[in-house]
Amino acid sequence: MTQGDEYARPSLFTESGYFDPQDPGAGLPDPEDRLAYDDDRAARWHGGLDFGLLILRIVLGGALGAHGLQKVFGLFSGPGIAEFARILAAHGYTSQTTALSWVAGVTEIVAGGLLVLGLFTPAAAGALLAITANVVYLEYRAGFFLDSNAAGSGFEYHLVLGGIALALLFTGPGRISLDVNTPWRRRPVPFGFVGFVLAAGAMAIVLSLFR
Repeated sequence: MTQGDEYARPSLFTESGYFDPQDPGAGLPDPEDRLAYDDDRAARWHGGLDFGLLILRIVLGGALGAHGLQKVFGLFSGPGIAEFARILAAHGYTSQTTALSWVAGVTEIVAGGLLVLGLFTPAAAGALLAITANVVYLEYRAGFFLDSNAAGSGFEYHLVLGGIALALLFTGPGRISLDVNTPWRRRPVPFGFVGFVLAAGAMAIVLSLFR
């Protein structure tokens, strides 16, 4: 199938933003040219992909940022620091619950804001992944589904948010971001692994020191 049919209509595939036309006789780029070739491809617009990543960043960063405002300032009918510390104690945290409340709330606000902006995305997504993974760990005994008759039960909501954070670690923020010209936007996978390891380490530290 050619790029256009006999009526000169363009192929939907070639117009999708993912098509990278090549000279059939050119072969693969020489090794010394591959870095520049990859950088050129990373700088291109990819149709709806970048817009989709922006939506995911806004959803995750906005949702958890709002949760942070609830914890720290008591906004949106939130608990505030003192009440959230009591909630942590009820979930088995035995030491420094007030300090942990501040850390959790401020992390959600800062990391959520950075994620919406697309700034330092691997660090922001990793921090939110650590927080959502801790909540999933705490709530898994209550079952998967949220129960409208039992506040705080079920972990499905935080599992979805954690899945978005994990995905953003390895996709990067997309071109609609302040990270657009950074190495972690152009090559997100290695930075994603670093963010994942840091998130796992942060979760292990919290569970070992505060429970």
